[in-house]
Amino acid sequence: MNTVLSSFSLLSLGAGLALAGCLAAAPAQAGLLRGTRTHAAGGTVQRTGSTSVNADGTATHQGSFSASGARGTAQSSGSASYDPATGLTQNRASSATNAATGNSVQSSSSYSRESGLSRSTTCYNASGATIACR
Repeated sequence: MNTVLSSFSLLSLGAGLALAGCLAAAPAQAGLLRGTRTHAAGGTVQRTGSTSVNADGTATHQGSFSASGARGTAQSSGSASYDPATGLTQNRASSATNAATGNSVQSSSSYSRESGLSRSTTCYNASGATIACR
């Protein structure tokens, strides 16, 4: 699971880069995304997001999702912003819990031109003690 969440964080960074590169030159606009889906097996996924692109070349995006079902839960939220003067800034926090074992993982990532990419992942057992991520 460590690899999946870290990859997800990098995908978020890639999406932020796409946001900065593709939308920064667009005229001022805003977008809003909200949705909930229920799977036939009983799981539910909810996603929200908003994007704003301004005439001055700045852009922001915020998004989150949550999922729950018989196998567990997962949540993730983050933001990305672009300013022509300072570049891209991105933050994301994600967590997941296995319903059968109670084990969980928490992961965060951030990126800025000044600081570069930073990632952190920690896994816990059902009692809250830190365990090795596998």
